[in-house]
Amino acid sequence: MLFWNLYLFLFGIIVDKLTCIEIFTHVARLGSFTAVANELNITQSAVSKKVAWLEKELGLSLLHRNPRKVTLTNVGEKYVQFSQSLIEHIKLTEENLRGELSQVTGSLRISAPSAFATQLLAKPISDFVELHPDVKINVSVTDRHIDLYNDDIDIAIRAAHLKDSGLKAKKLMDHELCYFASHEYIKEFGEPCHPDQLSEHHCITYSLMSPSNIWTINQTKYMVEEVLTSDNPEVIVQFSLLGKGIAAMPRWMVQSFFESNQLKEIFIESQRSRLPMYAVYKGDDYLPHRIRTFVDYLSNYFE
Repeated sequence: MLFWNLYLFLFGIIVDKLTCIEIFTHVARLGSFTAVANELNITQSAVSKKVAWLEKELGLSLLHRNPRKVTLTNVGEKYVQFSQSLIEHIKLTEENLRGELSQVTGSLRISAPSAFATQLLAKPISDFVELHPDVKINVSVTDRHIDLYNDDIDIAIRAAHLKDSGLKAKKLMDHELCYFASHEYIKEFGEPCHPDQLSEHHCITYSLMSPSNIWTINQTKYMVEEVLTSDNPEVIVQFSLLGKGIAAMPRWMVQSFFESNQLKEIFIESQRSRLPMYAVYKGDDYLPHRIRTFVDYLSNYFE
């Protein structure tokens, strides 16, 4: 409560000072307290008090007060230039911020997992930029969890359920997980017929899954024998291609290897685990229009 009262007190001082600065610029332009009072529909006394408060706050004399006309001191001439520049800057900033809420312009920082970024995200981003050429997109590729606020990210693509407070999420798609190995591995070690045989096989796991050595198949959890682990899905696929073990990855990552007969899918009859993919963004009330537009565009693209 004390902090809130202090905040309101300091905010009030800032607003009052900006009001005094704006009134001072009117006085400098019109050269009369009366003229300013008439223009702003306030009393002459209020105009005089605001300027006097500003001078006291600054410890400077800004005006020569004569019966017929008010003129600027040397310091006042310099300060009015600063004041006019400040007011214009505030107005321009407000216009730009209002534009962000209504127009698809500005910079957009996106964080996405490596494989998703290269295989699935490049095309919709390219199409979006063609539709909205005033948006500049920066894609940060990482498979690790990032903090949208600390890492200055507008949208994060996450393959997980949303737990962060203060964030919002829109579902993009479901990953269908599939299990596979190279023909060389199967020739040497055999093909497991049931998931409970995984403990007898070499498995390549994704280290960012917790725990990485537990796979869920047919809604049952199985402990697997980890021989290799990585935080990069593409590295895991390469290990599997080299015959190092059985791996589990989203189907879209390995379907082409099934079709080219480089990898063999196993547990085909099993019920597939599904992992949702979300576009996560800050839950601010005044969200820039470019963020809302891009999230909606991605959601429609992956429908």
